[in-house]
Amino acid sequence: MTLHAHAVKGQPGSPWLVFLHGFSGDYREWQTVGEQFQTCSRLYVDLPGHGGSATIRVEGFSEVIALLRRTLLSYNILNHWLVGYSLGGRVAMMAASEGIPGLCGLIVEGGHPGLQSEAERDVRRRSDGLWAARFRHEPLRDVFNDWYLQPVFASLNAQQREALVALRSQNNGETLAAMLEATSLGVQPDLRDALNARTFAFYYLCGERDSKFRALASELSAPVHVIRNAGHNAHRENPAGVVESLAQILRL
Repeated sequence: MTLHAHAVKGQPGSPWLVFLHGFSGDYREWQTVGEQFQTCSRLYVDLPGHGGSATIRVEGFSEVIALLRRTLLSYNILNHWLVGYSLGGRVAMMAASEGIPGLCGLIVEGGHPGLQSEAERDVRRRSDGLWAARFRHEPLRDVFNDWYLQPVFASLNAQQREALVALRSQNNGETLAAMLEATSLGVQPDLRDALNARTFAFYYLCGERDSKFRALASELSAPVHVIRNAGHNAHRENPAGVVESLAQILRL
């Protein structure tokens, strides 16, 4: 089994850019940014429970990473950069920390490296369990109306919030709930030590109005690119700023 993905071929010889979306997104989430890199081959992946991979159910990160490895192999991707946002960033950090063949480097936007105590993880598991129950049993528009009122999304204005609610409400609540539980921050290990001892390139992106993740970025031994005029979802709020950062990192 492999993940659904959309591949676009660029010039041969350069590493692929493999894009991983955030929770409730799909392969289209990174296309506005990715299409600015026409010389690079790009793979836009649907994570389990999302988009074309909605019917794929996993029990934890290890299964997600195994699927990602098989997907890259199915496209004969031997050299690549992982570019992940939020949930996709956490999947990318887990995959890189565990070792994924052909990794040239890691670029994470707004991804959490992991909670540092079992007490924090327990609180998060319970919180995500409550959200999962809502995704399973309530209209998605109602759930996402509340989801985007969380502090991490405080930089969104009413119009931006409504656009995201409308877009994300096209998902399947049951498959979102299953993926939320399987990849909760409450079941993710703290990756700081593994990331700081890495042998691969690692860059971190975050919006200038995303105070929580700017603070987390300072705990990582990685160059940080702060995206102006953006909050947590920087590549949506300021795609040109993210393109500029990626071009600097990739030297394109």
